[in-house]
Amino acid sequence: MKKRAIVLILDSLGVGYMDDVKDVRPKDIGANTFYHILDQAKEISIPQLQELGINNIVNHPRLEERSGIASFGKMNLKHFGADSFQGHNEIMGTDPKVPFTTPFSTVMNEVKEALEKEGYQTEIPDPDFPYLLVNGLVIVANNIETDYGQIYNVTAPLDDISFDEVLKIGKIVRANVKVNRVIALGGENISVKQIQEAVEMRADGLVGVNSPKSGVYEQGYNCLHLGYGINPDTQAANILVEQGIPVTLIGKMQDVISCDGANKIPAVDTDFVMKSVLETMDDMEEGFIAATVQETDIAGHSQDVDLYAEKIMLVDQYLKILLAQMSEEDLLILSADHGNDPTIGHSQHTREKTFLLAYGKKLKNVDLGDRDSLSDIAATVTDFFEAGLPENGESFYPLLKGNSIIHNK
Repeated sequence: MKKRAIVLILDSLGVGYMDDVKDVRPKDIGANTFYHILDQAKEISIPQLQELGINNIVNHPRLEERSGIASFGKMNLKHFGADSFQGHNEIMGTDPKVPFTTPFSTVMNEVKEALEKEGYQTEIPDPDFPYLLVNGLVIVANNIETDYGQIYNVTAPLDDISFDEVLKIGKIVRANVKVNRVIALGGENISVKQIQEAVEMRADGLVGVNSPKSGVYEQGYNCLHLGYGINPDTQAANILVEQGIPVTLIGKMQDVISCDGANKIPAVDTDFVMKSVLETMDDMEEGFIAATVQETDIAGHSQDVDLYAEKIMLVDQYLKILLAQMSEEDLLILSADHGNDPTIGHSQHTREKTFLLAYGKKLKNVDLGDRDSLSDIAATVTDFFEAGLPENGESFYPLLKGNSIIHNK
């Protein structure tokens, strides 16, 4: 009998701002990504999510009232801010560390010197618009799509330079900075001129590449996130691989989670992500599938409610097939990593709770309450496989079976 755990993350689909935002992120007060999309989308039809019981969580009058077949709850973010890398690593069981934050301009000269020591040519094309151009092809700058001063991007046109070389540059940057993430990324069929033309300065002064505008996601996209203070060995994916349980990471999940023994499928396009999940289910008798739908997040950064709704509806269509493909023993968990409310008045992530839906044909449908951390997903998955617990998180699998809770101490 097939026994698989499928975790599907709808990137940035939050369900209401966290209690602490008034103190730590006042700009996010009022954020409620899913609810506001339901408010404003011209069209949104999500029958599978309704069947699972999403309206037990969002409580929106546009959706039919029904109890749902899945267990449901909300998840609080334990990580600081609202960050995809931190969020995904928390989902996999990492106990988040408070990140060091500083804009790239404050460390740019040190990074420039380190790269030149390794034989790279570097220049700062415009000191008033500060970023590094490496070997005339690679741009090192702030990530302008997330929290202030936490992430630097290393962006390149992959027709002109290999991703392995981009990654070498990224690792040099990583070794010389203390922010929580350095992202090495690139795409094909784009030029360095296109990337430079997509460099922008946002309202708070951060300078970086507008990645969607640059075209980097459109063809031949490749990406690796280099984290700070992350121990992959304590995460669900690595724990399962160590015990011989197959693991497949799809989409952004494979960009940000380090697991050498996993099958990895790069993807941004939602169709491809969902087809990859279904194809992996076809091929996998037992194992763990973790996938991220990233285009919801891209729609949030674009402040495009209707595009956001379109991507949610596309996922919903695939959910009908996925649910039919599930065995009697399978476990499906749906959630997000933070919010990105396209109606809140800014284009960055929003610090929101995430929805939680957990379904298995033999499992209970119960109220899972407000969970303390996204890591409860990882703890539940490892508990499902009887593989021990990750660094952080509390399993809700006993609740799904109608038993008492297991605490991670």
